[in-house]
Amino acid sequence: MSILYVLIPIAMLFVLVAVGIFFWAVRSDQFDDLDRQSVSILFDDDLPAQKKEPDLDAPGSQNSTLESKHLD
Repeated sequence: MSILYVLIPIAMLFVLVAVGIFFWAVRSDQFDDLDRQSVSILFDDDLPAQKKEPDLDAPGSQNSTLESKHLD
């Protein structure tokens, strides 16, 4: 029975904290746009990375070194 003297104030503290967090969320506009976040997962914002083709005529490319070996 004496445990109720401890549990009731702890429960009231939890309720006050939850109500405080709720009112903070309402005041900081957390609930203004509920539709945007629910639909944002359907759209792909990230573009795939473009793979750059190696330049075959560049001086440091493997083809130019192979060609120079064959020419010697």
